[in-house]
This record gives sequence, C-alpha cells and structure tokens, in this order.
Amino acid sequence: MSDISDIFGGDFTPPRPTEPDPPEIQLANAITSHGLPAPKGITLDGRVHRFDVAKKGDKRGWYIAYGDGIPAGSFGDWGEGVTVNWCAEIGRELSQLEQIQNANRLAEIKAKREAELTQRRDVAAETAEAIWSNAKPAPADHPYLVAKGIQPHNERVTSDGRLICPMIDENNNLRSVQYISADGTKRFHKGGETGGCYDVIYTVADMAMAYVAEGRATAATIHEVTGKPCVVAYTAGNLMDVGKIVREKNKGRIIFVADNDESGVGLEKARAAAAAVGGEVVMPPQTGDANDYYQAGGDLEALLNPPRKDWLVSADEFSSQPAPMEWLIKGWMPKKSLAMIHGPPAAGKSFFSLDWVLTLSSGLGSWNGHKTATEGAHVYLAGEGHHGLKARIAAWKQVHGVDKTNLFVSLSGCDFNKPDGFAKVCESLMAIGQPILSVTVDTVHRFYDGDENSAKDVREMIVACDQIKETFECAVILVHHTGVSEDSQHRARGSSAWRGALDIEVSIVPGNDDTPMQAIMRKAKDSEMAAPLAFRFEQTEIDGWFDEDGDPVTSVVLKRTEPPAKSAAKSEQDSSFRLFRRHWDVAGEVLPDGRPYLTRSALIDGLIKDGNKPSTAEKKVKPSSPMMSKLIDAGLIEPYEHGWVVVDTGHAGAMALSKFSA
Repeated sequence: MSDISDIFGGDFTPPRPTEPDPPEIQLANAITSHGLPAPKGITLDGRVHRFDVAKKGDKRGWYIAYGDGIPAGSFGDWGEGVTVNWCAEIGRELSQLEQIQNANRLAEIKAKREAELTQRRDVAAETAEAIWSNAKPAPADHPYLVAKGIQPHNERVTSDGRLICPMIDENNNLRSVQYISADGTKRFHKGGETGGCYDVIYTVADMAMAYVAEGRATAATIHEVTGKPCVVAYTAGNLMDVGKIVREKNKGRIIFVADNDESGVGLEKARAAAAAVGGEVVMPPQTGDANDYYQAGGDLEALLNPPRKDWLVSADEFSSQPAPMEWLIKGWMPKKSLAMIHGPPAAGKSFFSLDWVLTLSSGLGSWNGHKTATEGAHVYLAGEGHHGLKARIAAWKQVHGVDKTNLFVSLSGCDFNKPDGFAKVCESLMAIGQPILSVTVDTVHRFYDGDENSAKDVREMIVACDQIKETFECAVILVHHTGVSEDSQHRARGSSAWRGALDIEVSIVPGNDDTPMQAIMRKAKDSEMAAPLAFRFEQTEIDGWFDEDGDPVTSVVLKRTEPPAKSAAKSEQDSSFRLFRRHWDVAGEVLPDGRPYLTRSALIDGLIKDGNKPSTAEKKVKPSSPMMSKLIDAGLIEPYEHGWVVVDTGHAGAMALSKFSA
C-alpha cells in the first residue's frame, strides 16, 4: 500500500489541549470583560477585596474568590449594583459533586458580600446622619435653586456650599444623602444605600394621589405647580423600587413623570414601574425633564394632569362606529386577548403553542390556511425544557424554510403574579424595543405562585395578564394542564375563574397510533367557534446537529392531517352538550343529591346573550327542539322542575366537582 500521508502534510498529530490560564488571570479577564478595571494583585483567599472603578479612592469595585478546589467567586460594582458570579475554567466539565460544592461556595460568598455591603452602608448612613444633623437649611438664593427656578424643600447645605438632599428608606430612616453643586453636579454619599431610598416633597401629608420623578428639581417643580406630593426616586433605575413603596402608602392615583432622555431609559423604567404598581406615565414632549419643560414655557400643569379614561360612556356614541375583530390568527386568536391552551401531559400543547408563535414571528402570513399578522415581536416565556425547546425551534424553522424569526425566549420561569416576577417580565418586554404582539406563558404552573383551585389566587394571575395586555397592547397566551379525572380532560385544571376570564380557550386532545392529536376550540368570547384541527407529529433530523456519539439530533414538528371520522349525529350531540354545559358553568347549580341543575330561564338568558333573538332562544329550549331532544334521547339530561338535570353519571360528577373546586 502506498504512503499518501505527504498529501496531507505528513503524519496526523492530534492538537494538544490548551492549558487554561491561572485562575488569577481568568478572574482579572472576567472583571475587565464586564467593563470594570482589573484590580492589582488579585488574591484568592475568600475575603472581600475592594478596588477603584471610576476614580481614585472610590473603592466601588469588589471581588471575593477562593483558590482551593475549583477556583470560584464573585465580583461587582457596589455603586451600580452589579454582581457577577465567576468560576475558573479547568479544562473539563465539572462533575455533579463539584457543581454542588461550587453552588455552596457561591452561597457562602453571597453571604459574606451582603454582610460587607450592609456594614459599608451602615457606616455610610451614620456619617450621612451626622452631616445632615450639623448642616444648615438651604437658602432660597442658593445658585442651584435659582437656576432651576424652585424654592427650598427641606434641603440643607454643606460648609462648601453644596446642597444636601435626604434619602430615606421605607421606614423613614435616613440611609444616605445626595450632594448637588451650584453647577448641578450630583454625587451620592460614598458607600451610601440608594436602592429603594427616596424623599417626598409636600406641604400636607396627603398621599391619596402622588407623582414620582427622577430628580430633585423635577420633583420640586411638579409639587410647586400642582400642590400635590412628589416623590424623588433620584435615578431612573430606582423608579421600580420606589414605586412599590409609594403603592403601599397610596391606594389612589400614581403618575410617574419620566425624563425625556435620548437613550429612552427614563421612559422605559417609568413604564415598567407603572405597569408593576398600576400607575400612569407622562413625559415632556421635548428632550429634557419636567423642570426643563416648565422653564421653557411648557404647560406643565396640563402635562401632569392627563384626562382619565371615562368609565361610563354614552351607549349611542359607543356603538356609533363599527369595531371589526382584529386577528393574530384569523378565526383562532384575536389581538389583545387572553387565551388558554390546555391539555393533559405529553398531549402536545407546547408543540401547538410554539407552532402558533413561530408562525406569527416568522412572517409567513398564514397558519394552516388562516391569515396571520406579520408585524411585531412575540415572546415565549418558557419555564422548563429549554434543551428540548432549542431542538423544537430549530426543527420547525428547518421544516418551514424559515431563517429568522422575531421571537424572544425566556431562559427560566418566574412568579408572574408576584410584584418582583411581574416587574422582571415588564422590564424585559420593554427592553425588546419594539411592539409586542403576543406573550405566551408555558406553562402556567412554572409562572404562578398560588393555589390553582383558589378563585382569589387565580384572579391575581388574571389581573397580571390583563396588565400586560393593557400596557403592551398584546395578546397573552397561557399554556396549562387539564384536570386529572377522565371527564375533566376538556377543561383547565383548577378554579373555573380561568374560564370566565378567557377570550379564547383551546383543548389539545392527545392522539395515538390510530387517532391524530386534535385542537378543539372550547370558547370564543366574541367570535364564532373555529372548526377543530387535527395534527400528527413528524419526526425531523436537524441539519448539522449531532449528539456526543455522533448520532443526528431529532425533534418533531406538527403536521396538519385529516380529523378522525365521527358520525354527524354524535358530533351534533357533543356540540349541544357543550353549549348546555357552558351555560350551566355560568348560571347553574348542584342539587343536594349531586345532580347539576340548570333552569329554563337561565338557559334562555344565556342563549340571548350568545346573540339569539328571544323568540329563537324560546324555541331552542323546547323539549322537542333538535338541541334538547338529542340530549334527552341520549340520556344526558332530563326535565326537572323548571329546567333540566344532568343524569349521565360521568358528566354529572365532573360538573359537580368543578363547582366545588372553584
């Protein structure tokens, strides 16, 4: 056999693995990669070390790191509230035990860092208190106050002429101060606490209505123009924390007055804070803050008092213009609506919801023959299964020939119905910087902190969804599980409050080898019910994806197929019972013997609300009508007193259980 190695440049020599840099160098590189200057002489001894960031002697930077075992630690900037965890590269993946040990060490580091930070802030607070106590009240002719055209409002002045502005916490403790020079230069007290600290400018302790602004001069101007309290948050990043404190004290109207800065940060932070606490946002029409606008001759009073939306309006005016339905997916998903896709485990509900948003975000213009909206961004809040989700998205794009989507995916779940989680969602949506058309929550369980059988707890989640809808003018799609019993497979698990709040409800019915998966619409609040669709899972090898053994990575994609054969009579019977059940959910009751009962008058009222004429509704509820006779002949219901009772034991048990669990 001839030697052909020369063709390839000689014998093959495998590349030598690159040795990782020493951990001290790795940590220094990590610090600089986050925009901080590398400290001199890094020491991995498990202690807090400080270093200068913006100027000599500020000691804002810090790091803590251990050098034994797997070198690891944290670093950050106290001034900006930045914290980054770090672990050295050792040339291989960490074992499970090493990962646990590293997590424990990071928890220890966090405790040390927080103790150091608390001590640093307490010392700063004591110093700030001493400075504040010994300072004199600011005079009305202070250059900064004159330049801004405002009066003193509890400011004091240092011996070198700088204004001192107090920063208190939610318990009214002075935690720090802000210094303002005559030329407007602002500095916070070194090491002082700023997050969640504020001041209130007012003459009467009336917090029934309040404004929240970033800067001191802005807040003073707002108060002087309106006579209302104005809370100083001091920075845009502090609006969220301060807004939550104000909401605790004020159950009325809160208006965030955003700075109109070129970066858009002021408006972004104000909107997120307002969404989190149920507030409103106003902003000057030109670049600058409210003080700049007022001094330039703007009508600040009009800006600060936007007209409230009327709650009661004339019915004639209300109905004078047509309001055609706007669709994300025509016939299936209206814009600015609340929808739920539910099904049992492994039924395919996540595949179905992902098929929706990938179609919408890809701009294809059609989903299984239904026209779709093509503009705007879509968000998929995924609480689990991110490894599989990557493959699902890649497979879908490959099958549909799509290179790019306008879809954003979360990397973890959060408590959507709690203030911190809700704020996180709002801030992340704002950061996208373009109109949001839909937000999908998959699954509700991963984004919901509460008892799903409690109508009160469920209502919290519904309110959060409504706030997202109103703030971002988008649709919210919830992916949820069905109940456990066989007869509860066509409704969402938990309280019936879910169903009452939904505009659209879709059931995913699992398939098998002989029967395809089906998507069946259970509720369409303001439109006709769409016909069911059937799908099969199509296995797909993802181009260029291989596992550690070199085998191709596969995923599945939904493919439309023919629905299972079903007799026309059975289909009509099911449809009639769904209609009966829907109206019983709203106005029915459970008799002492456990049978669900619906009065004739309640059913007539429900049919009229569905759009039937009174005479048509009367005809539909007669025992001889096609709808009622089908249910009676099938042994599902029977006449009882002034209406009907459900006598089919399976349906009756499930319906009774749904009332009790609500």
